[in-house]
Amino acid sequence: MKVLVASDSFKGSLSSIQVGEAVTEGVKRIFPEAAVRVIPIADGGEGTVEALVTAGGGKYLRKMATSPLGEPVEAVMGMLPDGTAVIEMAAASGLPLVPLEKRNPFITTTRGTGDLIKAALDEGARRILIGIGGSATNDGGAGMVQALGGKLLNQDGKELPPGGAALADLSKIDISGMDIRLKNVRITIICDVDNPLCGPRGASAVYGPQKGANPEMVLFLDRCLSHYAKVISNQLGIDIYDIPGAGAAGGLGAGLLAFTQAELKSGTEAILDTIKFNEMINDYDLVITGEGRIDGQSAFGKVPKGVGTRAQKNEKPVIAIVGSIGEGAEVMYDYGLNAIVPIVNRAMTLDEAVSDAYSLVVQTAERIFRLLQTGKSLHIG
Repeated sequence: MKVLVASDSFKGSLSSIQVGEAVTEGVKRIFPEAAVRVIPIADGGEGTVEALVTAGGGKYLRKMATSPLGEPVEAVMGMLPDGTAVIEMAAASGLPLVPLEKRNPFITTTRGTGDLIKAALDEGARRILIGIGGSATNDGGAGMVQALGGKLLNQDGKELPPGGAALADLSKIDISGMDIRLKNVRITIICDVDNPLCGPRGASAVYGPQKGANPEMVLFLDRCLSHYAKVISNQLGIDIYDIPGAGAAGGLGAGLLAFTQAELKSGTEAILDTIKFNEMINDYDLVITGEGRIDGQSAFGKVPKGVGTRAQKNEKPVIAIVGSIGEGAEVMYDYGLNAIVPIVNRAMTLDEAVSDAYSLVVQTAERIFRLLQTGKSLHIG
């Protein structure tokens, strides 16, 4: 038996690789001879670099970058053998880098993400994948632009200071100094949201509060991003206002689209394409996927949908091992999942489930493969 484990992480408890290790342990208890391969999968957020470096046989690189508060920070990125660089913007511009009491999207910057793009260019990258989940910022990618040589100027011709609030004073954009190497590299934005830049579903309204914005700040930041979009449209001829996904990472999606001619893709789909999942799956009898919670929203770009859909096209059965099952999860059976099995095996609190997640996944995998072993002995007909 050959088993491919392609799971997302269980947020707050297990990484994708840890999920795979737990599944492998459970499988081996019943089928010691089974060949199990673990391919960590992500959706553009945390774990994207790990997923692609592991699956693609790449390497990790440590680079110094600018934190959201303007301080030096060491960030990890990946480089694949084919010259593809993999960046998680959260490594340099993420919310965990800002202490709770210092979270303020008026001043936090994406300059560190620009530092990592520049580092990828220095490494000779021919393609750059940027996962843009988990940001601490709301600056529309302004800091990223500045790190790459662009100038965002006020009426007096002075460079804007860091942060989303400064965009209110944007008067002129000068891209003449942008890194010329950007013209020779293909940049793909990978994320799992479709929020526009502005409005009720925009970057400021939906994600601003978790970054430290109160209601008044949210309204001001939304006006700042709207002004930013208008200046870009007037001076660069690029309309980013209503593009789905432009509001991701505090508008970093919009900035990348406008200033680097990037393309935006579903995180899961971009990762599965990059690792050539459609070819890989043909060598396996069964696929195990999963995520921390599966529900009706999992049909919108999440890992189990991407894995299940592709497995279904290749006529491979898929079982999802999940932390919990929410409302509407049954829709996932339309996307290639043959079974959904939660890891919780008794009444327990969330804290208990999180702390025991590894052993619960092992036990769940063991139960699944005991059933498969039983099925092999049945002769129905």
